[in-house]
Amino acid sequence: MFTGIIEAVGEIAGVDDTGEFRTIRVGVGGSIDELAVGDSIAVNGVCLTVRTFASRTFAADLSRETLDRTSLQNLHTGALVNLERPMRADGRFGGHIVQGHVDGVGRIRSFDRVGDSWNLAVEFPETALRYIVEKGSISIDGISLTVAAIKASVLEVAIIPHTFENTNLRHAKAGDSVNLEFDLIAKYVERMMNRD
Repeated sequence: MFTGIIEAVGEIAGVDDTGEFRTIRVGVGGSIDELAVGDSIAVNGVCLTVRTFASRTFAADLSRETLDRTSLQNLHTGALVNLERPMRADGRFGGHIVQGHVDGVGRIRSFDRVGDSWNLAVEFPETALRYIVEKGSISIDGISLTVAAIKASVLEVAIIPHTFENTNLRHAKAGDSVNLEFDLIAKYVERMMNRD
């Protein structure tokens, strides 16, 4: 389980296709210094498994399912990605419950500076509207954020300077694809209400 509090921004060092899988190599930045083969790590909100780790670079395999359902299919050498290790049982719960299981891909409609912060507007799939509520939690590229407004199929979130400076959002622009994970509790409530 993750919390959506980004630990570091990594850089894609390489992308290799091998049969049904794509392997990415990610240069680790910031405070991540303990990774081992088999560890889970969220890359732009997608839970992956570390295949190798050496010289502050880890490799992870992306299955066809992951490529088809996330924005990781668009990764290229030099791209910046948000990184978070799973929450420790004895750690603080800083964001909200994030599984690293992406529900859909959104597209940035606009990203505008407003005073000392930024307004991020993301277009989301119509079927997702039932999971998004104003002042509710959402994970965008693995970042725990609060929905400020919903307008048809576009949600808006306010980005504070700390988040802008310490995530890949500092390079985000209109048209970019982003991974969306909706609130876990909303999905379970829906499932319970619709039981046959």
